[in-house]
Amino acid sequence: MNATDVARYLKDHPDFLVEHGELFTQLTVPHPHGGQAISLAERQLHALRDKIRLLEGKLAELIRFGEENDEIGEKVHRLTLGLLEAEDYDGLRFALFENMRDDFAVPNVALRVWNSVLTREGEDFAPVSEEVRFFAGDLRHPYCGVPANLEIVDWFGDFAPHVRSVALVPLRREAQVFGLLALGSEEGERFYSEMGTLYLSRIGDLVASALRRQLG
Repeated sequence: MNATDVARYLKDHPDFLVEHGELFTQLTVPHPHGGQAISLAERQLHALRDKIRLLEGKLAELIRFGEENDEIGEKVHRLTLGLLEAEDYDGLRFALFENMRDDFAVPNVALRVWNSVLTREGEDFAPVSEEVRFFAGDLRHPYCGVPANLEIVDWFGDFAPHVRSVALVPLRREAQVFGLLALGSEEGERFYSEMGTLYLSRIGDLVASALRRQLG
């Protein structure tokens, strides 16, 4: 009989250890965190304690994620109210930029709009190259990562040389992209390729809806 046979026998006969409970104290195994020998009962107790610590760590992580999501949700809610209360385009732009900078701590914000029914003077409606339009049109989700497109980086003006990571959020009218919201940070890890984009997508939907209401 080998170890596999013994293990299989114990699984097939769960009452064995009940009928031979003295084995828990008579048999010894190495301590999981040291060299001394301990009983099977003590070993099981250590295993349970390790599992409890692991579960406590996962619970604490879930609570932290929940609190972070609640905080982000509150910020998105305030942005939504600001966009809804905006009476004109200037008010909409102010609400968007102020929320991104004050609530989300994004120091650099830029907006470009094209193919709208109404246009205005100002940098938000400055001409955009076909390359950028094609890039934005191909986005299925917000882009997060290094600022690879120099034209978009230049939208940040004097802060452009200091931008190390960006989030680029496409603004859609149904399936057509008509603009791009660009967020820039001096921190290289603020926006990274593996980060979740759920809230960025929702922000893009909110901004696009508000813009369509103002510009057609």
